[in-house]
Order: sequence, then structure tokens, then C-alpha cells
Amino acid sequence: MASNVINPCDVDDDKPDRSNVPATLLSRTRANLLFRSRWAEINGAMGDLGTYIPIIMALALAKDLDLGTTLIFTGFYNIVTGALYGVPMPVQPMKSIAAVAISTPSFGVPEIMAAGICTSAVVFFLGVTRLMEVVYRFIPLPVVRGIQLAQGLSFAMTAVKYMRYEQDLAKGKTSDRRPWLGLDGLVLAIAATLFIVAINGAGEVELEEEDQVIDEEDQRRRRRRKFWWKLIFSIPSAVIVFVLGVVLAVIREPSVVKQLKAGPSHIRVVKISKHAWKEGFIKGTVPQLPLSVLNSVIAVCKLTADLFPDKAPAASATSVSITVGLMNLVGCWFGAMPCCHGAGGLAGQYKFGGRSGGCVALLGAAKLVVGLVLGGSLLRLLVEFPVGLLGALLLFAGVELAMAARDMSTKAEAFVMIVCTAVSLVGSSAALGFVCGMVVHVVVVLRRMLINCSRSA
Repeated sequence: MASNVINPCDVDDDKPDRSNVPATLLSRTRANLLFRSRWAEINGAMGDLGTYIPIIMALALAKDLDLGTTLIFTGFYNIVTGALYGVPMPVQPMKSIAAVAISTPSFGVPEIMAAGICTSAVVFFLGVTRLMEVVYRFIPLPVVRGIQLAQGLSFAMTAVKYMRYEQDLAKGKTSDRRPWLGLDGLVLAIAATLFIVAINGAGEVELEEEDQVIDEEDQRRRRRRKFWWKLIFSIPSAVIVFVLGVVLAVIREPSVVKQLKAGPSHIRVVKISKHAWKEGFIKGTVPQLPLSVLNSVIAVCKLTADLFPDKAPAASATSVSITVGLMNLVGCWFGAMPCCHGAGGLAGQYKFGGRSGGCVALLGAAKLVVGLVLGGSLLRLLVEFPVGLLGALLLFAGVELAMAARDMSTKAEAFVMIVCTAVSLVGSSAALGFVCGMVVHVVVVLRRMLINCSRSA
């Protein structure tokens, strides 16, 4: 980033010069939104849709959540967070609240919004008081990795379930085995998965450089080989899979095109009764809060530091807590789905090539445009979208997040991580896994201290 050059003779020593602050903020925003690779950033924008679409679609079908309003608000959130952090910071639905809403008939839109507001108020408080920084530094790395591994494996297993079985997303239920053939068959899902593997592999591709070039002919062959490999690896696999899904949705039900209506949804203030506040807090906030703190703040900050060490200070526990809080303390009053920053979404967008804030800003602009142009009528098209293809996208997001746990250097660290992961998965509770992981970590550390003391005695 270019810096402003100031002549020392022009600066008044008694008064600090602030004339370059707007220019600095503008240049920083531009740098954060600048694409590092055009097709890779566009492809990365699709990496979070495997999580986003099923949850939003299920709530819209089961609870009459306004899809158009949610698209507009989450699109705006994407643009702001992209400009603020300069990394593909995702905007995902709060999964625990969504799960409660889908499984509880009496848990309607007012209860959903109450749960989101209460959760975000606590997270926002922890952020502005900087208590979240204390929590971030207090939690040992193996426990954080255990939460990430559990969430990643949960995503991956859900993705496999999407591909193998028919899904009733509105009820959150799995039905019969998916047929092999058809426009949403198992063959299609497997082919999409293999296509993504062929293009993206297990991570970033590093082309081997030859130590010596014997002659000009070898040099030309090497350049041609590198050109073709780079061309193949630059194919936007996630974009192609998503566009294919849209095309297949129209083929499956051509009438959906006529059912699309121009114009945004009417945004209204949600009326939340005392009963809704109570139900929202007890059934929604209580199970969601640990997940928001651990996965949406702590794990996201740690993963950002791992993937983008040069930009890690921008995504601090304080700033992430504040943005999570502000998003919902505004949007939930108007019926937008409670959102957070999820480590799985960040891993998915990184896996598919997202490296800058421009990645999520592009996705946000697309959501904003679709929300303003089509509003809630887009739901009819999403209902016909092949769920198996969403599973293929979600699979790689989960695998990428789980692979963050590969840096455990000792058997003791790996032991704590796996215990935390196992409890989180079996109990379906990140909070329970966190508590067990912390207890095991303390016992392991105390045991090591006792052994060292006995040896020195």
C-alpha cells in the first residue's frame, strides 16, 4: 500500500496533522477490496454457499423468514466486513438458533430475532469491554483446534448426508437414499466433488521449478507446461458448480422463472413480545452463545491468523465481537436472520481461492442486488436447486476447516484436541466439548509439572 509522503517543513509541530486520515482510510479500504486474482476471488465467493443456502432456505420454508430482507442485510454485512478486514470474512446464519427454530413449532420469527439480539448483545459487550481478548488469550490452542476439528467434521458429515440422502430442509429431516441418476442424483454429486478435487486438489498448487534449464527448447516447454497448469487450476470450480445448479433448478421446474417477481420485499419492524423474549433467550441464546464465542470469534480469529498472518491484527477478538454484535443489533429488528462470522465459511472461501475482502464484498453485492431485484420470490428457485451440489460445496468447506488442526506438534496436544472434538461431536455441543477439553488440558499440564518436579527433586 502506498504511503502519503509529507514534507516535514509543512507540518506544525504543535498540532498533529490529520489531513491524511481520510485518504489513509480510503486507501486501506481500496487495498482490502482489491482482488488478488480475479477468477480465484470470484470462485472463493461461492465457498460459503453450501452452508448459507440450506439454512436460509429451511427457515424461509418452515418459519416464513423473509428471504429478500435477509439477502439485503447479509449482503450489506458482507460488503462492510470485506472492506473492514481485507480477508474473506464470512457472514453465516447462527446455526444453533436455526436448528432450534426448525425443530420447535412454537419458535417463530419473533423468537428467532429475540435470540439473535440477546446473543449479539452479550458478544458485543464482551467485545467493547475487551473481555473477549482475555478469553482469546486464555483458551489453549489444542482446545481451539478441537472446536475447529469438530465443526469441520460436522460440516463434512452433513455434506455427505446431503449427497447420499434426499433432504427435507424445511423440517430438517433426512429421507430415502438419493437415486443414482437424475438432475439431483448421486452421480451428479459425485461428479461435482471429483471435478472440484481435480481443479482445487488438497490446497494451493505449487508448480515445481527445474533447477537447471538445459537449452531454450526445454525452457519453452517448461513455460508452456506452467501456462497450461495455471490455466487449468484457475478454472472457477465452485462458480461452475453453482451455475450448473441454477440451470438444473430451472430444468427441473421451468415454471419457477414465471414465479420470480421484480422488486424487494417490504421491510417491517418485527414485534417481539415478552414471551418471545423469554423463549428466544432460553431456547435460542443459551445454546447459541457458546458456539458464537468459540466458533464465530475465537476460532475465526485463530484461523485468520493462521491463513493471513500479515492481516491477523485487523481481525482481533474485539473487532470481530463488535461486528457480530452490530450486525444483529440492527438487522434482527427488521427480520433479517441472526448472523455471525463462522470459521467454516472462512475456510471454505479460502479453499476455493478467496484471499481478500473483495471476495466477500462481491458476494455481498450479488446478495444485495438479488434481494433488491427479486426479493423473497427467489425462494421458489432455491427449492429446486440440487441439494447434492450444495453438499459438494459444503464438503470442501468442512475439510478445509478440519485441516487447520494438523499443526499439533505433541501427542499431549493432539490428545486434548481429540477429546474436545469427540465430546463436541457426540454431545452436539461446542460448550460441552470446550469444558471437557479445558479440564483435560489442565490435568495434562499439572501432570507434566508434577513429573518435572519429581525429576528435579
